[in-house]
Amino acid sequence: MIKKLAKSLLLVTCLFLSTVTYAQEKRGDLAIGDATKYKIGEITVAGSQTYNENTVIAFTGLRKGEEVYVPGERLSQVVKKMWDLKLFSDIRIFATDIIGDPDDDIIDTINLEINIIEVPNLNDVTIEGLRKGQIKDLKNELKLTKGRKATENLVTTTRSFIEDKYRKKGFLYADAKVKTRTVEDTAGSNIVNMKIDINRGNKVKISSITFDGNEQLKDKELRGAMSNTKKKFFLRVFKRSKYVEEDFQEDLLSVVDKYKENGYRDARVLSDTLIKKNEKTIALNIGVEEGNKYYFGDIKFIGNTVYTDEQLKRLLKIEKGDVYNGVAFDERISNPEDPDSEDLTNLYQNSGYLFSSVNAVETRVQNDTIDFEIRIVEGKEAYFNNISVSGNTRTNDHVIYRAIRTSPGEKYSRQKIINSIREVGQLGFFDAQKINPQLTNVNQEEGTVDVDYELVEAGASQIELQGGYGGGGFVGTLGLKFNNFSLRNLFKGKAYQPVPMGDGQTLAVRAQASIIFRTYSLNFTEPWLGGKKPVSFNVSFSHSEQYRVNQQNFREVDRDQRFLITGGTVGIAKRLEWPDQYFQFSQAISFQHYNLKNYQTNLFNFPNGFSNNLAYTLGLSRNNVGVNPIFPTYGSSFSLTAKMTLPYSVWNGVDYANLEDNPEFQTNGIADRGKIDQEKFKFLEYYKIKFEGTWYTQLYEKLILQTKTEFGFLGAYNNERGLVPFERFFVGGDGLGAFSLDGRDIIRMRGYDNSALTNSADGDTVYNKFSMELRYPISLEQAASIYVLSFAEAAGSYDRFRSYNPFDVQRSAGVGLRIFMPAFGLLGVDFAYGFDSVPNAVSNDPSGWNVHFIIGQQF
Repeated sequence: MIKKLAKSLLLVTCLFLSTVTYAQEKRGDLAIGDATKYKIGEITVAGSQTYNENTVIAFTGLRKGEEVYVPGERLSQVVKKMWDLKLFSDIRIFATDIIGDPDDDIIDTINLEINIIEVPNLNDVTIEGLRKGQIKDLKNELKLTKGRKATENLVTTTRSFIEDKYRKKGFLYADAKVKTRTVEDTAGSNIVNMKIDINRGNKVKISSITFDGNEQLKDKELRGAMSNTKKKFFLRVFKRSKYVEEDFQEDLLSVVDKYKENGYRDARVLSDTLIKKNEKTIALNIGVEEGNKYYFGDIKFIGNTVYTDEQLKRLLKIEKGDVYNGVAFDERISNPEDPDSEDLTNLYQNSGYLFSSVNAVETRVQNDTIDFEIRIVEGKEAYFNNISVSGNTRTNDHVIYRAIRTSPGEKYSRQKIINSIREVGQLGFFDAQKINPQLTNVNQEEGTVDVDYELVEAGASQIELQGGYGGGGFVGTLGLKFNNFSLRNLFKGKAYQPVPMGDGQTLAVRAQASIIFRTYSLNFTEPWLGGKKPVSFNVSFSHSEQYRVNQQNFREVDRDQRFLITGGTVGIAKRLEWPDQYFQFSQAISFQHYNLKNYQTNLFNFPNGFSNNLAYTLGLSRNNVGVNPIFPTYGSSFSLTAKMTLPYSVWNGVDYANLEDNPEFQTNGIADRGKIDQEKFKFLEYYKIKFEGTWYTQLYEKLILQTKTEFGFLGAYNNERGLVPFERFFVGGDGLGAFSLDGRDIIRMRGYDNSALTNSADGDTVYNKFSMELRYPISLEQAASIYVLSFAEAAGSYDRFRSYNPFDVQRSAGVGLRIFMPAFGLLGVDFAYGFDSVPNAVSNDPSGWNVHFIIGQQF
C-alpha cells in the first residue's frame, strides 16, 4: 500500500512538472527523463463550472486506451493546447489511480483527473476618480465589454493603458496612482466586476530646460529644436508644457540634429536628468558634447551613368568648403518625409529606376574637412505593367483609371504614384486617408512592376437642409447634390440606389427661399466630356424672384414690386500639361434676363423694363492641394478669371454722353432718366476680374496653416455709359444672403453682419481680402471629419477704383469648428470679433462679437 501510494505521488509530481514543459508537436509521444509508459483508463474533469466533462475532454484530445509517457511530451502538449484557448486560469492533471502490477510486462492503466479553473467573465466596470464624460470616453477606449474573459493579462494591460494615456497628457506620476482589480459578482457564478481607481494627480509642467556643455549654441537655440517638449510660458497656446518620455527622447535626437545643421557632426547627448521640483513641476537638464565644427570637402559620385556629375551636383546644392550640415545633406540624398522633395533618390525613382539606391559614405576626415563618396546603384529601368484598382464597390473603374497618372508600359515614377493618390483623393468618392497603392509582382530581372490602388468608398451625395437668418429674414434651403452621378443609367430602374451612381458626374438641384426671394437652380457637370480627355463640361439653369423690401425694416415686403432673373450657363474646362499638370483653362458663356416689374433701385431709374447679360468668362487655375479635399495638408491653389461682355458701345452708334439731349429719351422736353437707363442697360457692358490664391503649410505634425488672398474688380469699357448695376461685390457676414442671381459676389468676412462692409446697399466695384487660418484635426474618419480652427482676416470694399486702398481694411479674428459628414456636407460655427466699425455707421464702435453658422460652404 505504501509502495503504491509513493508511486502515485511520484506520478503526480511528474505530471505537474510536465505542465510547464512545452515542446513542438511530433508524431507519437516522447519520454522526458526517467518516464514510464501507461495506458489511459478513465478520464474525469474537476473544477469546471461552464463546460461539461465531455467538452473539456474533447479540448484535450486524450482518448481512453491511448498510450502515454509520464512525464512525457504528449501531456505537456495537452496542457499547452488548453492554455492557448485562454479559457482557463489554472490547469492541472492528476493520477487518481494506477491499475496493474508494475513488475509485470503488461502496461499499467492510469486514470487521470483534469483539474481546471475557468477564467471568469467580466460583468461590470466601475471607474472612480474621473468626471462622467471622461469615464464614458475611457470605457469606449478600453473596450471592456460585458462577457469578456477577465484574465490577469486584461487587468494588467488595462492598468498600463490608463497609465500611459495620462502620462501622455502630462500626468507624469499617474502610474503610481492607478489601481485595477476584479471582485467576484454575487449575482452569479464565475462572474467578476472590475474596479478601477484613478488618481491622476496634478498635471506636471516643465519649469525649465537647461543645457550643460554647450558653448557654440545657446540654450534658447537648442530649446527651439525641441518641438515636443516645452517649458512653461503663459503665451504658449498650441503646444502646452508637458513631459512625455517618448517625445522627450525624440527631442534629444532633434538637439543632435540641430548641431549637425551647424557643422557639429560629432555632437551627442551625454546625459538627461529629470529633477522633481514639486508635485506640479519638474526641471530638465541635458548634458551635451559639441565636438568640432566640420566643413564639406570633396564629394565624388560613383556609379552614375544616367546623370552626369554636374547634374547631380546642381541638385545636391553643396559645394566644397560649405559648413557641414548633416540634416540637409541627408535630405538631399533622400527625404522620405516629403514625397515631392527634389533629392537624388527621387531623381532616379521618378525617371524609371525603381531598383536604384543612393548612399553617401564618408571616405576621409582630415582636420575639420570631410570627404564623401555618393555611391549610386542605378539598376535596370522599370516599367509599369498592370495597373489595377480594388475596393471600389460603387464607383465604376473607368472613373478611377482616368484620374490615375500611371499607365501600363510607362516608365516607373514614384511621383506619378503620388500624383495619382492626390487626384483620386480629390475626386471626393473615397476615403482620402486610406488610399493605399501596393507595388506587386516586382520583377527586377524583367524590369516590371504592377500597381494596385486599394480604395475605401466614401459617401458622395449630400443633402443640404439649411435654416438661418440672412438676406432680410429667415432663409430656408433644400438641396440635393449627387457627386458621383451616372446620367447614362438614368432610365435603368435597377441603377437607382437611390439614384444612378458611379460615373463621377455631378447633379445638383437647389431651392432657397425667404420672405423676400425665391430661387431655384439645376446644375450638371461631366468631368470627362467624351470620356477620353480631361475636358469638363458644365451646364446650369436658374430662376430667381425677388421682392422689394424696406431697407429700414426688412419685414416690410411689397410683392407687387418684383425682380425676375432667368438664366443659364454652359462651360468647358480643360486640364493643361504646361506649365505643369496642375493647370486648368476654362471657358463659359452665360446669359441672364433681368425683368423688372415695378421694382425701383438706386442704381437705375426704370422700375419697369428689362436688361440682358450675355457674358464670356475665361479662367486659368492651378491646384496641387493634397490629399484630402476636406482637410488639405499641403500644396496651393489659385484662380484668375475674367468675365466680359461684348463692347456694344463701339458699334451701336449710341452717344451715351448726350442721351439727355436726345428727344428720343425725353418726356415733355425733359430728360427721362428711366428711358436713359433702359437704353444704357438694355445689354450690359462690363468686364470683371477676380483673383484668389490659397496656400497650405504644415507647421507641426497635423497643425496646418491656410493663408489666402482675394481681389475683385468690376470695370467699364465706356465711362460715358458707366458701371453696370449688377455683378457687384458684397463684403461681410457668413454668406447666408447669397441668394441673388444677378451676378453679385458675396464675400464672406467673419466678425461682421452680412454685406456690412459694402459702402452701398447696391454693392461695390472693388474688394480685397487677406486671411490666415490655423487648423487642427480632431478626427478624419470616413463617417465624419472634424477639425478646429482659429483665424485672423482683413477685408476692404470700395465703391470705385479711385477709392481703392489695399491697407484700408476692416479686421477680425476668432475661433471655429468644422464637421464634414458625407450626407450633409460641411457644418460649422465661428465665433468672430470684428475690431473695426463698419462703413457709413453712425457709431465708431467696433463690430464686436458675431456668431456665424456654416452649412454646406467652406471658407
